[in-house]
Amino acid sequence: MFSLAMRSVRQRPGPFVATLLSAFLGAAIIMTFNSMHDTAGAKGVDDVSSESLTVAASVVGGYGTLLVFFAVSSTLTVNVRQRSGEISLLRSTGATPAQIKRMIVGESAVVGLVGAVLAIGPAMLGGEALLGMFRDSGQVADSVEYAFGPIALMSGITITLLASVGAAFLAVRRATKAAAGVRKPRGRARRIAGYGALVAGAASVVTTFAMDGTDPMTMAPAAYGAILLAVGFAVFSPVLLGGLLGRFGRPLVALFGASGYLTVHNMRRRASELSGVLMPLILFTGMATATLYMQAVESDAIKASGLTKSVEDKNLETLNLVVVGIIVVFSCIMLINSLYAATSYRGREFGQQRLAGATPGQVLGMVGCEGLVLTVTGVFFGTVAGIAGIVPFTVVRTDSVLPDQGLGIWLGIVAVAAAATLVTSLGTARRTLRTPAVGAVAVAA
Repeated sequence: MFSLAMRSVRQRPGPFVATLLSAFLGAAIIMTFNSMHDTAGAKGVDDVSSESLTVAASVVGGYGTLLVFFAVSSTLTVNVRQRSGEISLLRSTGATPAQIKRMIVGESAVVGLVGAVLAIGPAMLGGEALLGMFRDSGQVADSVEYAFGPIALMSGITITLLASVGAAFLAVRRATKAAAGVRKPRGRARRIAGYGALVAGAASVVTTFAMDGTDPMTMAPAAYGAILLAVGFAVFSPVLLGGLLGRFGRPLVALFGASGYLTVHNMRRRASELSGVLMPLILFTGMATATLYMQAVESDAIKASGLTKSVEDKNLETLNLVVVGIIVVFSCIMLINSLYAATSYRGREFGQQRLAGATPGQVLGMVGCEGLVLTVTGVFFGTVAGIAGIVPFTVVRTDSVLPDQGLGIWLGIVAVAAAATLVTSLGTARRTLRTPAVGAVAVAA
């Protein structure tokens, strides 16, 4: 099956490019920040510099690991789902579920390994640039030399491989059960994990009220709570989407006509598949909103007190900005990959709708309406998660309920989310619609 996996990768390079890109960027980020562990452990590094480097590596490395798994998992899930016909054919010709799993897991392992190896060079350059940023801000002594060692190398390769193999195994297990006609209630473990994230997030947010507003660590429980709440909402995204469609389905039909009618019926049928798009939207909105607003509140509070930012304050600000940068990159990659793969795979569906009487404009309007619904849903629940962290931190830090920064930051976040969703979905659909309806149905069949 391994040789079959290699031939599959060679014959079908397109679907593996998105996974390779996710693995490459994920490994690069993990190696870049874990190289700070290697640098901190080198000889002659003072305690302050070592602590700054270790904190940066630990915090961002943890975020990076989580986001790598989400990015690779969402991409692989879409790719494996699109191969349901191939999996059914392999099952009908005598292949066992175990053999199919070995084939697809083998493909993913190869792609993940290649992505990790390709990321070594960029990670070394990124690590040097990151160390230079720490030096320029005074968080690390100028005498500290950059080191790229075994911690960075092994962590990048190991985490990327585990994420690729684990995500592929889970995705192909669901696909083989579906191909065999096995119907099972949706994951109990997933629901438990979702409830656990919501409960832990709420507890972490409430903990903020027990902290001293002048403590630099006050931001931590509020930020982690907001992130966990965003994760919990992301886990339940199919249920949330179904609930919103049930409540606002008729207004959508009245507002968008035929395109709205197609949108409501398609999204109800594909709510589970669309969760792969909602996940990065909710995570991006929630994490970015909470982190950026809390950092703005903290910076303004320090400025109002007339104090100069300490090394610890600079460390926290740098980490927050870097974490948001990572979230933006990975969320956009997850979103674009999932939308592109899901929309391009709908060529036959679009062809059937056109043969049934829908115009290309109506189909394109349906896709745009779907993108709008997804954007509103993701932004709404992500914003709820973000506000849940922002309010307790603002109350404790400034005695105000809401931050004074206004809606500018939030509008910027929404603009990025909407642009990534609508541009990708509409652009891909427009390209897919260039194929004549009869040809699209015949080729897909």
